[in-house]
Amino acid sequence: MIEPHSRAEVACVPRYTSPSMSALPSPNWQSLADDVVRYLRDLIRLDTSNPPGNEMLAAEYLARVLHAAGIAPVVIETAPKRGNVIARLRGDGGAAPLLLYSHTDVVPVERERWTVDPFGGEVKDGFVYGRGALDMKGITAMQLAVFLAIAQAMRHDGLTLRRDLILAATADEEADTNQGIGLLVERHPDLLRAEYALSEFGGYSLHIGNRRFYPIQTAEKGNVWMRMIARGRPGHASVPHADNAVVHLSRAVDRLARARLPTRITPTARAFIAGLADGIGGGQGVALRAWLDIEALHEVPLHRLVGDFSLAAELYAVTHDTVVPTVLRAGYKTNVVPSSAEATLDCRTLPGSTPDGLIEALRQTLGDELPVEFRVDSSGEAIEFPFDTPLFRLIERALRQHDPQGVPLPYMMTGATDAKHVARLGAICYGFSPMQFAPGESFFEMVHGHDERVAISALAWGARVLYEVVRDFCAAA
Repeated sequence: MIEPHSRAEVACVPRYTSPSMSALPSPNWQSLADDVVRYLRDLIRLDTSNPPGNEMLAAEYLARVLHAAGIAPVVIETAPKRGNVIARLRGDGGAAPLLLYSHTDVVPVERERWTVDPFGGEVKDGFVYGRGALDMKGITAMQLAVFLAIAQAMRHDGLTLRRDLILAATADEEADTNQGIGLLVERHPDLLRAEYALSEFGGYSLHIGNRRFYPIQTAEKGNVWMRMIARGRPGHASVPHADNAVVHLSRAVDRLARARLPTRITPTARAFIAGLADGIGGGQGVALRAWLDIEALHEVPLHRLVGDFSLAAELYAVTHDTVVPTVLRAGYKTNVVPSSAEATLDCRTLPGSTPDGLIEALRQTLGDELPVEFRVDSSGEAIEFPFDTPLFRLIERALRQHDPQGVPLPYMMTGATDAKHVARLGAICYGFSPMQFAPGESFFEMVHGHDERVAISALAWGARVLYEVVRDFCAAA
C-alpha cells in the first residue's frame, strides 16, 4: 500500500470567476493543486517503464484513491500486469459523455544521467522531478484530481451534470504494442464511448518571441514505418563493381535527405500558422502570412522567412509528409559485397495521405535508375478533428480568461498518441492538458529527457483551467 505524501506547498492561483458560470461550485484551489502534486509523486514512485510496463501498479493505486472517494472503478488487465482503470460520474443523459484519458506507462531512463532518483517523486526548487512528470503522469494526476473535485461538488455542492464524465488511465502508449487502450476500444467500447475526449499534448504555453501561445491538439500525423531495400550483385570486395547494393542505398538515402515532398496545408495547419502570424506580428508575421497564402513561396525554405530554425522545422513538419532514415543495415563480412542493403524509414503522413501515395512520391523523388523497393511494416492513419465546436470554443475562452495575453491555437501533433484509438469510437479528441511554463522552459525538451520535471505552479494553474473547462462543459444548464 502506498501511503499518501504530505501536501507540498503550492502557491495559490489568483481567483477567477466565469461570468457565464458564476453560480457553479468551485473547489478550494489550493487543495486541488496539493492533490495533484500528491497524486503525481505517488505515481512517479511506481516504476511503469515500458517495456515491460507493469501498469497494474498504477491502476491499483488509482483504484484505491477512487474507492476512498466513494467511486467504484473498473480495473481491466489487458495483458499480464498491463493494468487499466476506468471510472464514471453519471450525468442526467442530456448530452453525450466527455472522456478524460491518459496513459500510465513511461519511457525507460538512464539512471546514471539523472541528478535525482527518476522514480523518487522528489520536490525541489518548486518542481516535481521524475520520469513521467510531464509525459504523462502529471496529466493523469491532474485529471484524477479534477474528476474527484467534480464528484465532490456533485455530492456536497449540488452540482449536476448533463453528460457523463469518464476517467480512463490506461497502459501501453509509449511502446504501442496494443496492450492498452486499443484493446479496450475493441473489447469494452461502451466503457469509453464519448462525444468528446481530452488528453495529452496541448494547452501548454509556448513562447515565441515575446508572445505566449497555447497550442491545442486538433490533429495528429499518421505513421508509416517502412524499409527501403536496395539490390545489387554480390561478390568479392577485392574486385569493385558498380552494381553495389550499399552504394545504391547510400545514394537513395542521400536523395531522400535532400528531397522536398509537396506542401499540403490542412485546416489545422492553416489555422495554426495564421494564428502564429497574427500573434507574432511584424515582419515575421507578414512573412508567415505570405508563405501561407502565396503558393509560389512554398518552395522557399521556411527558416529564411521566419528566422527561427526550430519553428521552421515544426512548420515544415505540419505541412509536409516527412521521411526520415533511422536505421541502416547492410553486409555481414568485410570482404563480401552484399546482395542487398536496407534503410528503415520513419514516415509521418498528413491527413489524407496513404502509404501507397507516399511510396509513389518517393519513387518519383528517387528516379528510376536506383534499384530500390519499399516494404511497409506498419501504418497508422492521420486524424484531424473540427475545431469549430462548443468544447473548443470553451477551451479558448478559459485560456484567454486565465491568460489574457495568451493566444490559443489549433495544432497538429507530428507524433502519435492514443487519440488514434479513441477516435475509432467516434469521439472528437483534443490534446488539452493545460500548463503554463516560464519563458525558457520547453515542454518538448523536458519530455523523455534526463531530470524530467514539472513546475508545481504549472500543475496548479493547469488543474484550475482543466477543472473549469470540464465543469462548465458537463454541468447541466
